[in-house]
Amino acid sequence: MLRTMTDLKQYTIGASDGTIGSVKDLYFDDEKWVIRYFVVATEDWLSSRRVLISPMAIDHPNWAARVLSVSITRDQVRSSPDVDTDKPVSRQHEMHYLGYYGYPYYWGGRGLWGMASTPAMMVSSFGYGGTDAAYRREQAEKARLEAEADAERNKNADHHLRSCTTVMTYHLHASDGDIGHVEDFLVDEETWAIRYMVVNTSNWWMGHQVLVAPQGIAGIDWDDNIVSVDLTRDAVRKAPTYEAGMQVSRDEEIAIFEHHGKRGYWHDGT
Repeated sequence: MLRTMTDLKQYTIGASDGTIGSVKDLYFDDEKWVIRYFVVATEDWLSSRRVLISPMAIDHPNWAARVLSVSITRDQVRSSPDVDTDKPVSRQHEMHYLGYYGYPYYWGGRGLWGMASTPAMMVSSFGYGGTDAAYRREQAEKARLEAEADAERNKNADHHLRSCTTVMTYHLHASDGDIGHVEDFLVDEETWAIRYMVVNTSNWWMGHQVLVAPQGIAGIDWDDNIVSVDLTRDAVRKAPTYEAGMQVSRDEEIAIFEHHGKRGYWHDGT
């Protein structure tokens, strides 16, 4: 099921021993367009500190109550590494954070989460259970060492974690002119991949909203706050419409991708 970024910002993160706080933002990886962290305001119990919570921690989401239960404690959160959520999060910060919680590194594989397609699969395959557990632990440790070496080599490279809230203010440019702006994101609740940007074209098409998948993005100018897509304005105008709150079926997704001449993400095994 796909959920909007706006909706997810109304969720509470619940630890095994109490509430951690409320979701204020989500950081996504601009290479694979996957949510990597929830930015959570801890409010009064931790001096209103903002902390990062990985989707790998999610245990049993209660979608009806808007609560994401996680398999960590408030005490773990209290002692977790400090991260300034108002500044870019470096790979070194991530390694420190993931190492603290004992999570595997998500980068370095062909899947959305390492070699897996979901954070749950990544955690479960990180050396737990099964007759090949020892082999998988060995491979996971090998991948960790390679990831650490890669992070050290690229420690001064561009950051790839971006704020969803910030990008929701970006303008969109089609191949032949302006389109509108990013109004929201639709996120897959299982993989935490961003499947679509909700594009508001009110500045030139009477408030018409459409969905544009990351596969249609030609580039992003992070300095000028512009997302460029390899679609014409007419192609966007004639795309299937989207209304806030509507559930998007697979048939409707197929129609969107076929309209834009793109290959659906469900064909990629992710």
